[in-house]
Amino acid sequence: MQRPETRYVEVGQSDVAYQVIGDGPIDLVYCYGLGSHLDYFWEYEMTRDVLLRLASFSRLIFFDRRGTGASDSVARNAIPTWEEWAEDLGAVLDAVGSERSAILASLDAGPIAVLYAAMHPERVSALVLVNTTVRYLRADDYPIGSSEEDVAALIEVIRTMWGTDEFSLMVNPSAADDPEFRDFASRISRASATPRTVAAQYDYILRNDVRDALPLIQAPTLVVHSRDNLFIPMTMSQYIADHIAHATIVEIPTGDLGIAPFMLDVAEHIEEFLTGMRPAVPVERVLTTVLFTDIVGSTERAAAIGDRRLRTLLDNHDRVVRDELRHFRGREVNTTGDGFIGSFDGPARAIRCARAISDATKALDLDLRVGLHTGECEVRGDDLGGLAVDIAARVAALAQPGDVMVSSTIKDLVVGSEIQFADRGEHELKGVPGTWRLFAVAT
Repeated sequence: MQRPETRYVEVGQSDVAYQVIGDGPIDLVYCYGLGSHLDYFWEYEMTRDVLLRLASFSRLIFFDRRGTGASDSVARNAIPTWEEWAEDLGAVLDAVGSERSAILASLDAGPIAVLYAAMHPERVSALVLVNTTVRYLRADDYPIGSSEEDVAALIEVIRTMWGTDEFSLMVNPSAADDPEFRDFASRISRASATPRTVAAQYDYILRNDVRDALPLIQAPTLVVHSRDNLFIPMTMSQYIADHIAHATIVEIPTGDLGIAPFMLDVAEHIEEFLTGMRPAVPVERVLTTVLFTDIVGSTERAAAIGDRRLRTLLDNHDRVVRDELRHFRGREVNTTGDGFIGSFDGPARAIRCARAISDATKALDLDLRVGLHTGECEVRGDDLGGLAVDIAARVAALAQPGDVMVSSTIKDLVVGSEIQFADRGEHELKGVPGTWRLFAVAT
């Protein structure tokens, strides 16, 4: 088979490269991550065989995310967030006309696939996670993680050894007697991204946490782990399998992590898993970012200017809010008389929409309180319910006039987005267990 055509889809200000191979009954999108380059994969027989094997039972959609391979590079001080990388995945699926796809993700691409599957369960038919983790750093509630010192040491190894035969051998020890493969693996790594850019991406990746998304995965999930690899312990793969309902875990007896021959074995497991898939589960829960707005002093304003003028003012308010929701690809869920409930599939975009709404309504001489929270929501037709909606409402109620207030959950999810926050302390939210640290978005 000839190398397929490499095409591009525009995501923001960047071009994301993708290829489509095969015409099987199942759409399968392959997110490889760092060390990938679409064109190089076709230059070596073994990696070409992996792609053709996957395409033998699927329409294989293969892409390089931003910062990798044939897609646009990224600056070391402007690493995309998980949310932005998940947009790459969605944009590629849109470009090829895939309404519902299985996702195969390995290594650093795993958390991107996990978030996408939680945010868009209606578009994900199955999930296959290979040698990945949803958190790498140790925490009080995550003792299986690595220490800060070990993470720093790993990033330094990546920075100093990326693209070398020595690093390729660490990642794929089965290539000890195969210098041709080691040379290929080193060349494709160098073509994928430069050492310091890779180190900067891993510095972001290894310090983030998407564990909260695991219980929201509705798609059948296969977790694959290389038993003897040096970087991802079995306990991290087992953690993923334990926190996704009905997930299956498979252990492969190898120390290889990346594009080594073991992926042909993995392809066998993937075919069996996908072609014997359970029926799709109706969407009942989804991970989303909820926006809650409220006009400050609407009752007093009605008394001051009269009902007719207030109605005109509220009509202008509604128009402005809906315009900004459309602009930032949010969804209007409901209205509350003098406020809106909206939802977004990414927290950074929700924050930017909230700031735009606040600025636009100030021009109407209106002050808003805006609250944001990301969490699990119950899907009730076109409406959303559940604790996440209640939390967003409580956060909005505690905001000062003109403020956009967010929960600590959102602040943690947008690390790396350059959005700045002011700490507003810990609060009790009516009807919500525990105390919550809240933050105001800096103007």
